Amino acid sequence: MSPKDLSSLASAVQKPDPITLTDSIEADKAGNSHPQILDQASLERILNAIADPVFVKDDQHRLIILNDAYCQFVGRSREEIIGSSEYRVFSKEEADQFWRSDDHVLTTGAEYEQEEYLTDAHGELHVISTKKSLSYDVAGNPIIIGAIRDITARKQAEIALKQQAERERLLGAIAQYILKSPDIEQLLNKTAYEIRRFLKADRLLFYSLESGEEGVIAESLKKNRISLKQATLKEMGVSSAAISQCAKGDVKIIEDIRQAHLSSVLVARMEALEIKASLVIPIMQGERLWGLILAHRCRQARQWTPWEVESLKELATQIGSTIRQAKLYQQVQQLNTDLEREVQQRTTQLQIALDFEATLKRITDRVRDSLDENQILQTAVKELTEALNVKGSNTSLYDLEQGTSTIFHEYTTSLSSSQGRVSQMEAFPEVYHQLLEGQYFQFCSVFPNPVRGHVAMFACPILDDRDVLGDLWLIHDKDHGFGDIEIRLVQQVANQCAIAIRQARLYQAAQSQVAELERLNTLKDDFLSTVSHELRTPVTSMKVALQLLGITLNQEFSLDEELRKPRTEQDRLARYYQILQEECEREITLINDLLDLQRLDLGNHPITPQTIELHEWLPGIVDSFQTRAKNRNQELQLHLPPDLPTLVSDLASLERVLAELLNNACKYTPPGEQIKLKVVTLPADKIQVVLSNTGIEIPADELPRIFDKFYRVPSSDPWRQGGTGLGLALVQKLILHLQGDIQVASSNKTTRFTVELPLKLSELTGSKANL
Repeated sequence: MSPKDLSSLASAVQKPDPITLTDSIEADKAGNSHPQILDQASLERILNAIADPVFVKDDQHRLIILNDAYCQFVGRSREEIIGSSEYRVFSKEEADQFWRSDDHVLTTGAEYEQEEYLTDAHGELHVISTKKSLSYDVAGNPIIIGAIRDITARKQAEIALKQQAERERLLGAIAQYILKSPDIEQLLNKTAYEIRRFLKADRLLFYSLESGEEGVIAESLKKNRISLKQATLKEMGVSSAAISQCAKGDVKIIEDIRQAHLSSVLVARMEALEIKASLVIPIMQGERLWGLILAHRCRQARQWTPWEVESLKELATQIGSTIRQAKLYQQVQQLNTDLEREVQQRTTQLQIALDFEATLKRITDRVRDSLDENQILQTAVKELTEALNVKGSNTSLYDLEQGTSTIFHEYTTSLSSSQGRVSQMEAFPEVYHQLLEGQYFQFCSVFPNPVRGHVAMFACPILDDRDVLGDLWLIHDKDHGFGDIEIRLVQQVANQCAIAIRQARLYQAAQSQVAELERLNTLKDDFLSTVSHELRTPVTSMKVALQLLGITLNQEFSLDEELRKPRTEQDRLARYYQILQEECEREITLINDLLDLQRLDLGNHPITPQTIELHEWLPGIVDSFQTRAKNRNQELQLHLPPDLPTLVSDLASLERVLAELLNNACKYTPPGEQIKLKVVTLPADKIQVVLSNTGIEIPADELPRIFDKFYRVPSSDPWRQGGTGLGLALVQKLILHLQGDIQVASSNKTTRFTVELPLKLSELTGSKANL
C-alpha cells in the first residue's frame, strides 16, 4: 500500500465523536457527501495487514500511527515509541536522516523517496527504500505518511551479479588473449593489466619460480608507480615460509603492513617499494607451484574481500593451465619449425637436383646438337661456370703421344686468362696420374699461384670408354668445397663432352656413333628413372613404416581411439603420430607434384583425348567434395547450362585440374561462405569453367605469383592444413597442356579462377602444342 493510499485511511481517523446514522441520512437527503469514518483500531488492523513497516507522523516529527511490521523492525513495542521521534529508535545519524527528510516533505509538500542504510533491532545493517508523502488529518493538520521497504536482498543480488559479470568479463578477456597470443610473456602482460583493473590495485606482478626463469616476468602499473621488475620476493615481503605455504595452495593476505606484525626493517623496505597492502596468490600446475600473482596497494591500506581472493584463486588455476598449454604449444611449434626446416632443406636439395638436371639436359642437348669440337667444349665451360656460380672453368685436351695438356677453352668472370697454355704431364705427376686413371679430385694449393693466389680447384677427366681425352677444371674461392651434387654434375657434363668430342672425331663412323648415342640416351633415361625411384623409395618406405607403427600403437595404446578425439584432447603419442603421418603424406605429394611438373616441363606428360559428357561427369567431381564442404560449414554449388556441348579432352588431366582447384577452394574458404562452380559456353568452340569462393581475398601484389612453384599466399589458410605450393603451378601446366588458359582475379572478399578450354583437343599436344 502506497503512502497516498495510506493518506486516505489516515484522513478518515478523527478524534471528535463519530457522525451518527441520522446525520448521515440527513446528509444524504441534502445531497451532501461525507467522509467514510474509521476508528483508530480499524485503521491499525488495516496497516498491520501490510508486510512492510508503515508509520504516520505529525508535523512535530512524532510517531502517531504504526503497524506491527514497524515495531518488529525496530524491536520496540508500540507503547514505547508512540508519541516519540526516531531519535528514540535509531542512532543519531540515522534519526538525522529521517528528520531531514521529514522537513523536506513538510516544507515542499513533495513526495520523498530515497535508499538509505538502517540498522535493525538485532544490529544488522539493512538497505532500505523509504517513501514519504504529505497528507492532512480531518482537522486539517499536516501529517507525514511513510513506508519502509527492506531491499537488502535485492542490493546483495545486484552486487553479486555485478561481481559475477566483472569476473566473467575478466575471464572472457583473458580467454581472448589466450586465443590471440600463444606467447607466454605477452599473454601474462595483458592478463596482469586486466587483473589490476579488476582488483583496482596499483600494481600487479606475475613472479615465476621456474628454474632458470625466476623473477618478475610480467607487470602492470598504475601511472607514476614504481616498477618492481628487478625486486625479489623477500624485498616484497614474501618469505621462504610464505612460499612453502603457497606451495600448499594457501594465499598470503596483508591488508596493512603496519598491522601485519612485520619487522620494522621489512616494513621500511616495503614502504620504500610503495607496498602498503599486499595479496599473494599461488599459481599451481597440478601439485607443483609454478609462480605467484602479487597485487599491491601503494599509498594506503586496503581490505581484500573474500570474493576477490576466491576470484583470483580461480583465475590463477586457469592461468596455470594456460601456461602449461602455452609451453606445450611452443614445443609443438618448435617441432613444426624443425620439421619445416627439414622439409625446406630436402625441398632445396630436390630443387637443386632438378636445376642441375635441367642444366645437364641443356648442356647435353647443346653439345649433342653440334659436331664442332670447339663449340662443344666452350658450351660446357660456360654453362658449368654459370650454373655452379664459380669464378671460372676451363677444359684441356690431351696429346698422349707427346704427353701434353693444352687449355683450349675457358670461361671466367674474374680470373686472368690461361687459354692456350701447354703443360707437360711429366712435370705434374701427382695431378695427371690420377686424371689418366679416370679419377677426379679437388684441392687448394699450398703455395699461392702468382696470378690467381690461393684458390680451390676441382679436376675431372674427360674420358670415354677408350681413352682419357682431356680434363675439365673448376676454380673458386679457397674456402669453397665442391659438394657431391656439384661433382656429379661435372662428371655428367664431362661424360657428355667426351661423348660429343668422340662423336665429332668419329663423325665418319656414323653407325657406331648412332649406337653410342642410343646407349647414352638409355643411360640418361635410366638416370632419370633412378632419380625418380630414389626420390620415391625412401618416402614410400617411411609411409609403410608409419602404417606398421600405427598398427602396433593401436594394439598397445588404442591409437585409433585417440585419433578420433579432437586434437586438443589427444595424448602426445597420438599427436606426434598424426604429425608424422601428415608430413609423410605431404612429402609424397610434393615428390609426385615435382615429378609431374618435370614431365610437363619436358613434354613427356601423356594425353589421351576422349569424349566427356560434362552434365554427367561434373556432378560426380563436385559431389566428392560435398562432405568436406559440409563438415566445414561451406556451401558448394554447381551451375550447368541446359545446352552444354560435349567436350573432347584428356579426362585424367582435366579431372586433376578441377580436383586441385576445388581442393584449394575448400582449403581457403572460411566457414559460412560459398564455393561456386559454373560452366559457360563461349564462341569459337570454347567453354569457360569458373570456380569462385567467397570470404577470402588474395592481395593484388600476390596475384602475379599465384602460379609460381612453392609459392603460398601468406596467412590465407583458415584451416591450417599447410601445403607445398605446387598445386596451382601444376594446374597451370596442365591447362597449357590441354591447349587452354587459366586466369585468377580477387576482390571484394571473392576469389575467382577462370579456365578456358577448346571443345575439341587438337592433334598437336604435349610439348609441341605449347610451342
